Amino acid sequence: METAITKGYSKRWIGLVFLGVALLIISIDNTVLNVALPSIANQLGASSSGLQWIVDSYTLVFAAMLLTAGSVGDRTGRKRALQVGQIIFGIGSLACALSTSEGMLIGFRAFLGIGGAIIMPSTLSIITATFHDPRERAQAIAIWAGIFGLGSGVGPVIAGGLLEHFSWSSVFFINLPVVAIGLVGVHFFVQESRDENAPRTDVPGLLMSIVGLFALVYGIIQAGRGSWTDGDVLWSLGTAVVVLGLFVWWERRSPTAMMPMRLFKNMSFTGANIALALVMFAMFGSLFFMGQYFQSVQGYSPLQAGLRILPMAPIIMIVAVSSARIAQSIGIKLCVGLGILIAAGGLYYVSQIVQVDTPYWELLIAMVVLSSGMAMAMSPATNSIMGSVPVNKAGVGSAMNNTLRQVGGALGVAVLGTLMNNTYVAKVNAALAGNPQAGLPAQALDTIRSGIQAAHIVAERLGNTALATNIINVTNNAFVAGMKDALVIGAIITAVAALVTLIILPSRIRPAAPEKQPDRDKS
Repeated sequence: METAITKGYSKRWIGLVFLGVALLIISIDNTVLNVALPSIANQLGASSSGLQWIVDSYTLVFAAMLLTAGSVGDRTGRKRALQVGQIIFGIGSLACALSTSEGMLIGFRAFLGIGGAIIMPSTLSIITATFHDPRERAQAIAIWAGIFGLGSGVGPVIAGGLLEHFSWSSVFFINLPVVAIGLVGVHFFVQESRDENAPRTDVPGLLMSIVGLFALVYGIIQAGRGSWTDGDVLWSLGTAVVVLGLFVWWERRSPTAMMPMRLFKNMSFTGANIALALVMFAMFGSLFFMGQYFQSVQGYSPLQAGLRILPMAPIIMIVAVSSARIAQSIGIKLCVGLGILIAAGGLYYVSQIVQVDTPYWELLIAMVVLSSGMAMAMSPATNSIMGSVPVNKAGVGSAMNNTLRQVGGALGVAVLGTLMNNTYVAKVNAALAGNPQAGLPAQALDTIRSGIQAAHIVAERLGNTALATNIINVTNNAFVAGMKDALVIGAIITAVAALVTLIILPSRIRPAAPEKQPDRDKS
């Protein structure tokens, strides 16, 4: 007679399809929104600061809640957690679509982050608990990683297509049928799993992880907007160091720790987490530039820019799925290290060829190299993390994986964005501020210094004049110069990461023994 467990196992590949649907909506969400920001600004009257918070309110809550969501999912049931996360995401998407002010949209985007934080670790921990055979699990995780990359690539195209025919609300309304499909599929084809020996809730650990991660990501985001020496940045990062330090101290001593520190002694876990954070550093940092480059420098519409970035999506999907077999042949260490090194080569290649008028085919080669390297590293590194944690802690392992992805991505945008902006401002100052013949008032210069999009708005207001043409030429070249400098540094950091990975990451996964819980009081 077929039990519930064997029935769930027999449907594991169908269940994976619907886990992919749940994941896809998360990976699409941010890239879709980035394309919609100009329409939101026009229709809601959102300020530049408001637009930033519409994006960052989601990221802040998402990153801060991941560890808590993974721990709660292990305890209460991963399928149940996934369903709750999807419902929250659906409600949040509807509320965002119906928002009538900048403040409403910021608040509901934060609410959406709670749903995303529950969905993301749940999908990966369910895969770990469902696919018992290590080879099958590696292949399932490879598909998971490919879907994540696919969503990031198709997001701009979906947004561009919707915005040509509908208002900005459409980028949130589109989530509703996807959530409905995911909920139905998960209900019928995904088996419940949980930590049957979960100890009582680690309340101090939960609170410290939320506060510490929130402060860390907030500090990184604010540093990317301004300076790493700003008072609020230093205060926020200092708070993060103190609180996360206390979190580590507490978790090492607590008999009911939500994040067992012994996991970090296993280099299959720690080394792969470091590798993934640095892959996200390269990915988010490079995509941050490419979208602006195609739209602001080369003058393409959001849809046209999205179509030019789109080839990265199928490349990531194909290589990620294939990487499971590559890792089985040459070992995880070599596969991940080589993938990161290829990504570093892609970043460096972009830095050397990019000009204001670089032909698309040259950039396409660079994007293929970059996306191939990232995809080759992502899947085996994720499999190394999930294979090195006991199944009863799959939610926490998945949450740690996704937390470092978010921190790595935020750092990529902040660090590379700061480097780019420094060069941009220096070039603009040299060409315009130091040229009295330019005839620009101080307020216009400040606006131009704030970014290339603002500079083009200033030029547009000046009409078809020589000064407007000069502003566009100067700022386009300044942006490209900053992009080149930042990508060179990014390539160097990524290459060093490849060497570190080759040193510390084991070739084969070192599994951890299931945790023994001294206290089974679940109150």
